[in-house]
Amino acid sequence: MTDKSPADNFPAGYEPGKAWTWDKGNGGEFAGINRPIAGPTHEKELPVGKHPLQLYSLGTPNGVKVTIMLEELLAAGHSDAEYDAWLINIGQGDQFGSGFVGVNPNSKIPALLDHAPKDGGKPLRVFESASILMYLAEKFGAFLPTELRARTEAMNWLFWQMGSAPFLGGGFGHFYAYAPMKIKYAIDRYAMETKRQLDVLDRHLAENQFMAGKEYTVADMAIWPWYGNLAMGQAYGDAGDFLEVQGYKNLQRWTAEIFARPAVKRGRMVNRRSGELSEQLHERHDASDFDTKTADKVATA
Repeated sequence: MTDKSPADNFPAGYEPGKAWTWDKGNGGEFAGINRPIAGPTHEKELPVGKHPLQLYSLGTPNGVKVTIMLEELLAAGHSDAEYDAWLINIGQGDQFGSGFVGVNPNSKIPALLDHAPKDGGKPLRVFESASILMYLAEKFGAFLPTELRARTEAMNWLFWQMGSAPFLGGGFGHFYAYAPMKIKYAIDRYAMETKRQLDVLDRHLAENQFMAGKEYTVADMAIWPWYGNLAMGQAYGDAGDFLEVQGYKNLQRWTAEIFARPAVKRGRMVNRRSGELSEQLHERHDASDFDTKTADKVATA
């Protein structure tokens, strides 16, 4: 490490102590829900609806991955993929309730309980969005190729997303939109990495219709809510302009093709709490809810 004067640090004079201490007032917009320990903060059972698949989530990119997958399964004729989607309001700490922690000890959305697993046993918990996508793909035999090379390519890109998106969301998105102050060094560092990732996608999509080639797979469903949303200019305020996303023409083509899918339009509505009220379906328990229970209809009922 290069020796630097503490006066050059930000804030000026800052030096890391011998051991980190938790400053509860630090962390920006989400400081109130961040903490350095795991486990529940309160007792709260999870609701259970009428379908075997019970999703506990929020309409963030990670949550949208799973609702897109479920809606795509239903659109493809897999009627057993009917599901209940319960809203987990992370701003109010729902993810730290004892019931949710029992499904996901990491206290992150999305989390799934399958009350009818293939082995016929007790309800099976599934957490981490990529794990949920793979579980559903294998349960229903859909959206994950069986041929070795195509399957491997889909898996490559699925896990690329899991490793890359934290630099976009927790890195660039946090420091660009949510941090309590603008830090040029942090924004520049993560903007550079985000643009590199966008270029990775753009170059790949120049030669491939979808992420795994000619077939639409779980890899597309995982990547689109993060990078497609950014490509449409619908992430982190004006971040699309800042990152000049319109210049990634192949990514724009892929983004538009995915967005045109009716199941994608439905999936991104579920558990959503922002944007147009007509595009928010806070909870989803039946296919008819899209026509009768969006936030605009509930507000005028």
